[in-house]
Amino acid sequence: MSKLWVWLLILSLAMGIVPVAGAQEEAESPRNIILIGWDGAQRNHLYECLGRDELPNLKKLASEGALVDIDILGVTDTKAGWSQILSGYNPEVTGVYSNGRYQPVPKGLSIFERLEKHFGADDFVTVAVIGKKGHCGEIDPPRKMRVGTEAEKKIAKAKNPKGKIIEEDGVKYRFIPGSPYYNMYTALEVWEFGLTLDEKVGSRALELLEKYKDKPFFFFVHFAEVDSKGHKHGENSKEYNDALISNDLWTGKITSKLKELGLYDKTLIYVTADHGFDEGKTSHSDAPYVFLGTNDTKVTRRGERADVAPTILASFGLNLRKFRPALDGRPLTSPGKSKAVGSRKARTATPRKRKAANPGRSKANNPGESEAANP
Repeated sequence: MSKLWVWLLILSLAMGIVPVAGAQEEAESPRNIILIGWDGAQRNHLYECLGRDELPNLKKLASEGALVDIDILGVTDTKAGWSQILSGYNPEVTGVYSNGRYQPVPKGLSIFERLEKHFGADDFVTVAVIGKKGHCGEIDPPRKMRVGTEAEKKIAKAKNPKGKIIEEDGVKYRFIPGSPYYNMYTALEVWEFGLTLDEKVGSRALELLEKYKDKPFFFFVHFAEVDSKGHKHGENSKEYNDALISNDLWTGKITSKLKELGLYDKTLIYVTADHGFDEGKTSHSDAPYVFLGTNDTKVTRRGERADVAPTILASFGLNLRKFRPALDGRPLTSPGKSKAVGSRKARTATPRKRKAANPGRSKANNPGESEAANP
């Protein structure tokens, strides 16, 4: 050891600065984040499951960080939900008001696109593995169909026909907008949807974690069975409850895989939902009560659906003040009051008594109407 190093060490100790082996390497390590979606998970039902120790993996994850309430100030359906969660913007910016009123989220506004731009496409991996076939994940382009054709007539006969009628050079067309995800999916290394079953979604996510373990990444892993079982059997059904347990099981397997790969200590996990479910029903027309569970120790408050994306982007170190347009949400790691006030930590969470219906009404901040029968 050189005399210079010895003197530097003595000076550091005298000043109270203790060098820790590997500290510099750890500080420079890339931060990975996984956003896990439990589509349609009602908050009250989830807390009841926690009270019965049916969700041990979510409970363990949140015990390392927090479990906070997320309240939805808008339409409680899937397109509106995941568009807001994956961008941090309200419908006035994204144009996605509901399952029936939507457009592609404008190019560049999604989490995926912002991260790829910030870190560089060659140095960062973005992945989406999605359970649903429709309303989340589909990448349909905008299109128009001449009114009166057989294909257009079939759409027009539907209960809630898609698109609107426009006229060009005296000819009428039905214009059908592209899906909300049409612009964002091109930024990713992997975008897969329609896997339906939790087992398929979870298994594919594990394969891709193995494949991309050597690069920093952002994964969106979306489980659909809670929502599908709720629509088929109702929120109070055994099937709905079992689907929550399935979501928890696969969340645990993802956590275990990260530990196996030596990545868990470098990875933040956020678990949330796009909407809840109407109490005891097969719909979610007024279901604004969801949650966010995480191992992120900096999450300190409850918030809104639009706060999820800013939380993720800020955790990656992006300067949110530079975003144009300005984000509608704020990081859940930042102090201050939200329209949804308060917080709930996992260690103090207790099961709640079931009520006949959700208390209160959601304060929809847009004119779109949710389609309760749709996922």
